[in-house]
Amino acid sequence: MPIQESNRVESVDAAMQLALSLAARGPIRDPNPRVGCVLLAPPSPGGGPRRILGRGFHRGAGTPHAEAAALDDARSAGAEVRGATAVVTLEPCSHTGRTASCADALLEAGLAEVVFAVADPNPVASGGAARLRSNGVRVLEGLRVAEGEALLRAWLTGVTEGRPFVTLKLASTLDGRVAAADGSSRWITSEAARLHAHQRRAEACAILVGTGTQRADDPTLSVRGPAAFHAPQPLRVVVGMRDVAADAAVRADPELFVHLRTHDPVTALEELHLLGARHVIVEGGPTISAAFLRAGLVDEIDAYLAPILLGDGASSVASLDVGRLRDANRWTTESVHPLGVDTLIHLVRDTRAHPQHVGAVAAEGVAA
Repeated sequence: MPIQESNRVESVDAAMQLALSLAARGPIRDPNPRVGCVLLAPPSPGGGPRRILGRGFHRGAGTPHAEAAALDDARSAGAEVRGATAVVTLEPCSHTGRTASCADALLEAGLAEVVFAVADPNPVASGGAARLRSNGVRVLEGLRVAEGEALLRAWLTGVTEGRPFVTLKLASTLDGRVAAADGSSRWITSEAARLHAHQRRAEACAILVGTGTQRADDPTLSVRGPAAFHAPQPLRVVVGMRDVAADAAVRADPELFVHLRTHDPVTALEELHLLGARHVIVEGGPTISAAFLRAGLVDEIDAYLAPILLGDGASSVASLDVGRLRDANRWTTESVHPLGVDTLIHLVRDTRAHPQHVGAVAAEGVAA
């Protein structure tokens, strides 16, 4: 829909906030990055708010990139874009594939300035900023880079590390138990916490457990509740050498079931990356959680804590081979949310902490 010429923003920073909100509307599981773009008219001599000429976001592989969508939006409204400023969440690409180069599109349109948040690390598509500068376009980078990187975290991990972004989900009692001494574990957390966990599943490409958890709990690894209506179901992944029974719940949809016969988290993520998975949630149990942590392959943790104390029972994480407190696997608390009677603690890597162990996984692997 064409942008009305009366739309204005107070600053380029405000335009970047708008571009980020547009980018967030893109498909969350698409292999391409989610990108938003806002085109601003040149500043008036007396200053003041900038007029929005066009806006756009990338709607998925094979569709126009955000810059092209914003240019089309401006042209459909009859706006003159020559001399305008493009505010983009990711550096314009300098690559022609299924769609044309964004840098070339901006040059052909006669834009005078480009402001972007995140530099493109993809060697195939990067170089847009240099191409624009070499053709006389003023280029500024790094505006709201933290928000841009947060939005692109899964895509950036795939490009820079060749693996999916990994969320470790833990649901435990206050004393870190995931089951009582008799083995009972349903339900430790409340309905509110479980609903939130399903909303998180709806954002992921794959849900992963080991064969031990699969045999003990027979989980479906599906998205249920309201979240199921807003996204396709994720892959249902079981890691380990033991067979998965023909009537197992994870086999309900054969096209979504993946059995990775390996004990190595690195191999598992490599195979899922080849299948197109960009975000994987590891949901248990203690052995597989520890294996991914020991391998340094967890990017964030969702820890759901129930106000329960058991004293005995299975721990949420198996041994991490840590003998001294100074060598602990440390994380930074990014946010804390009440969920009914429970509490969600969202944690990210602590870059100041002692480095995590990266490399070969202990012989016991992730699941027997």
